[in-house]
Amino acid sequence: MVRKSLIFMALAGLMFSSCSVSKSARTQRNLFSGSWALDNISYENNTGNFKSVIFNDAEDICFEGSDWFFRDNNSTGRYTISQSSLCQGGDRFFRWSVVEPSQNYSSQLQFKFIDENRKDISGGVGYRLNIASLSEQAMILKSNVSVEGELVTIVYEFSKK
Repeated sequence: MVRKSLIFMALAGLMFSSCSVSKSARTQRNLFSGSWALDNISYENNTGNFKSVIFNDAEDICFEGSDWFFRDNNSTGRYTISQSSLCQGGDRFFRWSVVEPSQNYSSQLQFKFIDENRKDISGGVGYRLNIASLSEQAMILKSNVSVEGELVTIVYEFSKK
């Protein structure tokens, strides 16, 4: 009986440790928590003028000035786009996490869209953005896309509200 208890405790410990978040990811989650303003979207690694649809949702111009909120205790959040003649305004809800890939990449913010009741509405499709920098007051996220076979990096600059 004691042996079965020890085996059960060892398996439970292994299960909990394999599901735990690293200290680095936990620190980054804490820094994300709260309200942010998306101040600027720019493009690197290519020249010219770009116009893009971000997160399969709205044009890049609609995201500038958008409000973002990350709640770390239940991994949900939202961003709000202001209504204009170019932009369909309103709240978009998402579930998010910080991922530390096993390769030599930086940590990443990943998210997928959910509804107000926290149910997946994206069919499992999500997005990952590289965390270029993150502090208590500012963050820069980047994503790589291909434009006519050329790599372009979209840069998202946020400030804490």
